[in-house]
Amino acid sequence: MHALTITYPFDNAVFPPEIVAPVFRWLEPESSTHDWLVTVRFDKSQVRFEHFVHTPTWRPSPQQWEVMKRHSVDGRAVVSVTGHGSHDGTDTYSQGTVSLTTSKDPLRDSVFYREVILPFSDAVKDPSRIRWRFGSIANDSAPPVILENLPVCGNCHSFSADGKVLGMDVDYGNDKGAYALTRVAKEMTLATSDIITWSEYKRDPNNPTFGLLSQVSPDGRFVVSTVKDRSVFVARPDLAFSQLFFPIQGILAVYDSATKTFSSLPGADDGAFVQSNPTWSPDGQFIVFARSRAHYLRNLRDKQKALLTPEECNEFVDGTTLFKFDLYRIPFGGGKGGVAEPLAGASGNGMSNYFARFSPDGRWIVFCQSNSFMLLQPDSKLYILPATGGEARPLRSNTARMNSWHSWSSNSRWLIFSSKANSPYTQLFVAHIDENGVDAPAVLLEHFTAPDRAANIPELVAAAPDAMARIDPRFVDDVSLWRSGMALMDAGDLKSAGARFREALASNPRNSKAHITLGNTLEAAGNDDEAMSHYSEAIRLDPSSATGHVNAGNIFLKRNDHARAIAEFQLALKLEPKNVYAHYNLGQCYLAAGKLPEALVHLVEAQQQSPDNATLCFLLGKVNERIGRRVEAVRFYKEAIRIRPDYSEAKESLAALE
Repeated sequence: MHALTITYPFDNAVFPPEIVAPVFRWLEPESSTHDWLVTVRFDKSQVRFEHFVHTPTWRPSPQQWEVMKRHSVDGRAVVSVTGHGSHDGTDTYSQGTVSLTTSKDPLRDSVFYREVILPFSDAVKDPSRIRWRFGSIANDSAPPVILENLPVCGNCHSFSADGKVLGMDVDYGNDKGAYALTRVAKEMTLATSDIITWSEYKRDPNNPTFGLLSQVSPDGRFVVSTVKDRSVFVARPDLAFSQLFFPIQGILAVYDSATKTFSSLPGADDGAFVQSNPTWSPDGQFIVFARSRAHYLRNLRDKQKALLTPEECNEFVDGTTLFKFDLYRIPFGGGKGGVAEPLAGASGNGMSNYFARFSPDGRWIVFCQSNSFMLLQPDSKLYILPATGGEARPLRSNTARMNSWHSWSSNSRWLIFSSKANSPYTQLFVAHIDENGVDAPAVLLEHFTAPDRAANIPELVAAAPDAMARIDPRFVDDVSLWRSGMALMDAGDLKSAGARFREALASNPRNSKAHITLGNTLEAAGNDDEAMSHYSEAIRLDPSSATGHVNAGNIFLKRNDHARAIAEFQLALKLEPKNVYAHYNLGQCYLAAGKLPEALVHLVEAQQQSPDNATLCFLLGKVNERIGRRVEAVRFYKEAIRIRPDYSEAKESLAALE
């Protein structure tokens, strides 16, 4: 007889008393096995039962599971699986055994978490496909969806200690620093009055704020967040780890909901460092945060962007540069701050330490540790140490791949976290932690995860599972819908973008930008007549819209109605004398009409603003050739070929001149 491996549950796992029955799974090395006998016995009870199965899985019935839990509170339930090579139970080939116990500590808190499509770039393209669930581990089905179809990105969330205040990042009104702060209720609304923006902290158009990893204080009055930040945010092709995201600059700022004011946190506001990922002690007297020396990129192109392009931060993408964080502890003092000191056991260890979370009883901190960076690291493991610092040790409940996004239960006996041990799609686990900080192997919340979604940012909330039934994002308006459509358009999904622009216009028919962009999608689909109707309406609503005139002129240009096209482009240039598209298209009109000097003026202006446009260089070559400026024509043809080496028309024209 050879060994059979029971892959789940893990041996010596501790289950919450409320949880539904797990699915036992095992691997059978011999393909000759046809059936398995599952035997359940208890080391402190004479109760015993058996069950034959024909597949390598078994789930106890609700009645069997209640028996197993009842008899494993003060002892162990021992589950053995025996493989047989014949249907009559003879010929024993394999056997495996696991033990489990049921805790006396309840997990009464409900779970709030986010489900995201992968790769993450798809979720960024269409955030309306992200959804949020809220419910109990005691139910046999996934918790109900309480928020979905949000056309703007919603991200990190947190609750006050009593579960009565919710804070959530929301990308509202083209303000990456927007943040919703509201009271929890069965039927909730996120109204514009609930939205604050971290940009209000020393607003500066040249130094924008994203507002990262915000956390509500235990009493619900304050929120602490990273501001004046700049972050690496790079999409990756790997489905499981489809983004690289961590801040390289930023300070901590605090919002006081009582006074409606923003202020930096002294001691964690040094621009020489990146200070991020804050968390509150349960009494609200201290904040622990991740800190590293701020990094300034050599290839930074746009200093007004909070998020960086892959080219700007290639030193991190290609693995040549690591970025490690240490945990620091600072007094809050009602916002007065103090001296930030490294947290012993989670700093200066040659690793990256982040995502600290205090146990509500104030005794422990569990944090993430990986070789580098923060967020979505395959090697990240959970470590526990005394709340004031000390020796850190890895949790037994760590899985083999990525352990992160953890939250404590209100009784300090359970930890929920995310892991990719079983799938690229992140799953949720809970682990018991006793009064001495000793944890047990984790328990999978298998029914919490859809097969095509990653479950992340789980939060254990001190509230009944029906405390939140629906969140209505009432702040979503035509501007939000238009911005969502723009993201879809940038991603190349013009059909979905057009649908979103129509939603924006249904919300506000006077949104001239939505008329223009809907016209863009219609024109791309070959529906020029309807596109023109929207361009005309945009111009009527906003006579100062140069873009509306340019787009209308494009339609006339395609119809060879050069006179009307020229009129539209000229109107655009009266409104925006440097409008590159108006100059470009006006130059084409004059070229088609044989007005070469006029064409040359506008094409030169366009090329000066867009020097790397190969088509512009080619057109300038044509115009110069036709007016007899051979040297200039050769120069522009060569420039077009330099920009686009496969530009066959430019090569033919150049060959004809040489």
